[in-house]
Amino acid sequence: MQSSLARPPPTLAGSASVGFVARPRQASVVRCHGEPAAAAASSSGWAPPTPYTGRDPELKKPAWLRQRAAQGEKYARLRESLGELKLNTVCVEAQCPNIGEVAESGLLKCSTRFCWNGGGGAGGEGDGIATATIMLLGDTCTRGCRFCAVKTSNKPPLPDALEPLKTAVAVASWGVDYVVLTSVDRDDIPDGGSGHFAETVRALKELKPGILVECLTSDFRGDLEAVASLANSGLDVYAHNIETVRSMQKIVRDPRAGYDQSLSVLEHAKASKEGMVTKSSIMLGLGETDEEIKQTMADLRAIDVDILTLGQYLQPTERHLRVREYVTPEKFDFWKKYGESLGFVYVASGPLVRSSYRAGEIFVQNFVRQKKAELVSAAS
Repeated sequence: MQSSLARPPPTLAGSASVGFVARPRQASVVRCHGEPAAAAASSSGWAPPTPYTGRDPELKKPAWLRQRAAQGEKYARLRESLGELKLNTVCVEAQCPNIGEVAESGLLKCSTRFCWNGGGGAGGEGDGIATATIMLLGDTCTRGCRFCAVKTSNKPPLPDALEPLKTAVAVASWGVDYVVLTSVDRDDIPDGGSGHFAETVRALKELKPGILVECLTSDFRGDLEAVASLANSGLDVYAHNIETVRSMQKIVRDPRAGYDQSLSVLEHAKASKEGMVTKSSIMLGLGETDEEIKQTMADLRAIDVDILTLGQYLQPTERHLRVREYVTPEKFDFWKKYGESLGFVYVASGPLVRSSYRAGEIFVQNFVRQKKAELVSAAS
């Protein structure tokens, strides 16, 4: 469900403008790998913009994906606070499906590459976990991935030079134990924004030494020096999303991204700093097969990725990739158990799970702190 804060549909970078033809109520489904578009159009009376986009009128959103709309005094208060500081959140920019949980959380809590949990828990049950996620480097991405609702431009505004300090001051005042820093892709910046991330991490650690910091980053165009620089800035968890299986990469992601490039980023982050915890995420429901999911999970484990999240892809607008399948909660449970059997330390798997969703789970915090303690002990 899109919130009332969702912006008009973004134009994907490099895409041609398309027109939509009104479809009759009895229109048949045109699926991604089904009949040719021309034949489908003649039989149904309408044609999708591409073989992969447009709505599927026969694929209805199941009850387990219906979320309440964002509302409430707490939500409004934090939105105002973030606005005053000119900080961006992915919950709004990427139209997060969990944004409505704010009404029952201690503070703004949502998911997808912005989470906030003020201790309310996934259903307001009061689990005491305090986490937050902030999006750095502005609200405009230089890439045009076909699943993402964040607006795009080849020349976005320059980053705010004071953003690292403002972010650190804000987060330190919120009383959170775990923060996720993420960003849009910034191919217009020489290091892809790695230095901006690192500066923010250092500012956070200076103001609140005990806070755990996760950075959910772009691939920095495969620049491994940028990866290593950030990995050694003081962060605790290095996260980068592989997003989907190998065969779907060119359909789902911007051409500048890639399966092997993402694996390289995660592998180098792990190698750049002893004890580094790494994390990645896979979207389901795009047309991937079970065997492809298993292979992707195996590839991530082969480079010693510690934490994995799996969630349902939800189509932001008709211009974005079509949902091929709504994966059941039971199947997500299967993937959680399968991931654990492969050796992932922690697997979060569910229809509404996103990259940063409940990132500061007690188990994750304890695991990260234990790794840090082991390194200190080994050095003494």
